Amino acid sequence: MSETSLLPWRRPRVNVIVLHGIIAARAGMLNADSARPLIEKAFAAAGRSPVILDIESPGGSPVQSDLIASMIRAHADHAGVRVHAVIREVGASGGYWIACAADEIHANAMSIVGSIGVVGGGFGFPDLLGRLGIERRIYTAGTNKARLDPFSPEKPEDVAFAKGLMDTLHVRFKDWVRSRRGRRLKAPDDQLFDGGYMLGEQALTAGLIDGLTTVDELVRELGGDRARARRFAPKRPRLALRLPRMAIEAVLDVLEDRVWRVTLR
Repeated sequence: MSETSLLPWRRPRVNVIVLHGIIAARAGMLNADSARPLIEKAFAAAGRSPVILDIESPGGSPVQSDLIASMIRAHADHAGVRVHAVIREVGASGGYWIACAADEIHANAMSIVGSIGVVGGGFGFPDLLGRLGIERRIYTAGTNKARLDPFSPEKPEDVAFAKGLMDTLHVRFKDWVRSRRGRRLKAPDDQLFDGGYMLGEQALTAGLIDGLTTVDELVRELGGDRARARRFAPKRPRLALRLPRMAIEAVLDVLEDRVWRVTLR
């Protein structure tokens, strides 16, 4: 006798993995370490039922995006279950990279989707120290060890090197999307991969997503009218414990914006 017949009042459950936030290796952000226990538990408890990815992310680290997506695919292939992604407000750059780990992608008609590109940069202060009467002393072993130093004048060869790295990352991003979306992509490459983002209804026409829906609607579609979501989300510390960390993270975000970096954002 099945569990359903033994417990007729028990509603079917569809596992939902909550993947929200900026993608970064830092503690408290969305990354492979924070996502791993959620992914492992959700797939272990799924049986043969599909799993939903609840995505809300503007992107971030290309490495962490790839690690999370690869982890999802490995568990899905091992369990033999289908994966559906639902983009809420934003599933862009690294957020869309993770969404592509799903077999089907859904969004709201007004969601921000895509942004398949790479951005890098920071700030330069080559004249600031001189104005303050500060002498810069930097010593290196290796011709390019101080490449893109923010207190030195920008060099054309350094810019070319940085752009080469970003072009390589962009190629990997495009190859990943093509491998996952295949013939479902309906727009030309110069529209899909120019780094721009689009609304959900435009993404549907372009083939970046498969449908327009919400997590709750998809849960009922996959599990039946009585189905409910079983959410796997990171535990949030109490507000009193979060405030100091939130202040530190705000400072780190500012500092990251002032040094050269490459992100899927």
